[in-house]
Amino acid sequence: MAEAQQGPRARYREQTRAEIKDAALRQLADGGAGALALTRIAKDMGLSGPALYRYFASRDDLLNALIRDAYDDAATAMGAVAARPEAASDGPRERLHALATAYRNWAVAEPHRYLLIQGSPVPGYVAPADTRDSARAVLGPFLPVFAGGTPGAGVAPVVAQMAAWLGSDPGVGDWVAAYAADAAGDPESSARALAGAVLVWAQLHGSVGLEVAGQFTGMGHDGGTLLTAQTGMLADAFALE
Repeated sequence: MAEAQQGPRARYREQTRAEIKDAALRQLADGGAGALALTRIAKDMGLSGPALYRYFASRDDLLNALIRDAYDDAATAMGAVAARPEAASDGPRERLHALATAYRNWAVAEPHRYLLIQGSPVPGYVAPADTRDSARAVLGPFLPVFAGGTPGAGVAPVVAQMAAWLGSDPGVGDWVAAYAADAAGDPESSARALAGAVLVWAQLHGSVGLEVAGQFTGMGHDGGTLLTAQTGMLADAFALE
């Protein structure tokens, strides 16, 4: 409906921007973020350099768009798993494994995009501040999984630090409320939710990041098997059923 309301010039601009992003993604897949070159994209598309800069003001502007798109797609993949009809009857342990698997599946299918959103993709690049909310959208479905857990002694210090974070940053409470409504307003449940989400993020990034970067090649194990084992240990740490 919105597209139908756009004029021909606006539709052409959006189409061209999409084609530029597709060309950039092909470069990323071939050589990583360091290979991204606007002049080469312009040449491949039959555009002049100045013409391309009418759509993206700089390399960093293009990177910003690619990073936002990657986060949005990853969040959509995670949200789809959380919204499955059967998820309502799954226990928190099952939901945790399903979400972790979805995260890995997206990363393995989109390795160049996964690596793009982990850290600074090229020297000197600083991601825009709004990507923080995009990253939280990816992790959001994990929050309700841990909200009702019973943290053991090993993770209790993390829970305590998350409680302090809640007290110092109102935006964190808003994040919890957006994904774990039952925990909203309950500092203990919110702290558990945050601790679990932060810990699972660290585990996912460690295991999946190594796999996507090819570090497991020749080691005799499957990345999915390793992630399942790690996720199971985290579920045990929170006594998830």
